[in-house]
Amino acid sequence: MAHDLRGPVIRQLAESGGPFHHWRGDDEDGGIWLFETVEGEGEHWAVRQIEIDPARVPHRYWWRHLEDRRGFLTDQAVEIWSLTQISAEAFEAVWRSQD
Repeated sequence: MAHDLRGPVIRQLAESGGPFHHWRGDDEDGGIWLFETVEGEGEHWAVRQIEIDPARVPHRYWWRHLEDRRGFLTDQAVEIWSLTQISAEAFEAVWRSQD
């Protein structure tokens, strides 16, 4: 099994001090996607991501939990033009609701 190099890179971005931006997107199946991004090389990269499935079950991904059988932290730049910017507080409220 190859070592996944995403974790250290995502951790470095997450600990960079930002600036961080928070986004929401909705999919055609009734799911919700929330992203915390940091800018790098002119693009927005997800450092934390919450997928809320149509049954309203959230799945969280970040550098310590990159993927599981349900999904994974995106490994592509986030296309922010299709998303709505939300507050950091709104993102954190959902993130912390799973603790």
